[in-house]
Amino acid sequence: MMFERFTKDARAVVEGAVLHSERTGAGTVAEEHMLLALLDREGSRGSFALAALGLAGRRDSVEHDLAEARRRGGLSRADAEALSGLGIDLSEIVSRVEEAHGEGALGSGSGAGAKSGDGRRTRRRPFAPEAKGVLAQSLRMAHARRDRHIGDEHLLMALTVRGGVATEVLADHGVTYESVTRVLYGDGGAAEAG
Repeated sequence: MMFERFTKDARAVVEGAVLHSERTGAGTVAEEHMLLALLDREGSRGSFALAALGLAGRRDSVEHDLAEARRRGGLSRADAEALSGLGIDLSEIVSRVEEAHGEGALGSGSGAGAKSGDGRRTRRRPFAPEAKGVLAQSLRMAHARRDRHIGDEHLLMALTVRGGVATEVLADHGVTYESVTRVLYGDGGAAEAG
């Protein structure tokens, strides 16, 4: 199993992501929960990279940007621009939905977690497909670097290349694949991003 290859720090990020998901009442663990769990870390390679790139002290800004994306139904600005190109005004749709159903109606706080067949909560919270993709991408990142284990730095690098909201929020704060690999390895991302 891939989780056995995770370092203590990477496991802590995954476990922290589950806790963030539970706290927000989300039905699944999403990429944004992984990003927040990375911001919680101290003394790890991933936290070093985030601090070196100036993100460690800007958690409020990251949380604000993630909340705005949730308000848009989890769509990135690139998604909104694509819809605009088709003549669909996402901000107008959000406004109308919120007018009818209340502010944040498109947010991802749907449900109180995974439930078993008999309706009881289960301990295991499912990972959204995008979050599963981050885990798989982190394995590819570690493999490309010839690292035996997957660290939280590989999770961070995976978040920077996957596309979507987490990648967009990181990039808006100056955290890109190139900047992370430059800080960690000094090579500007010479290994393939996948």
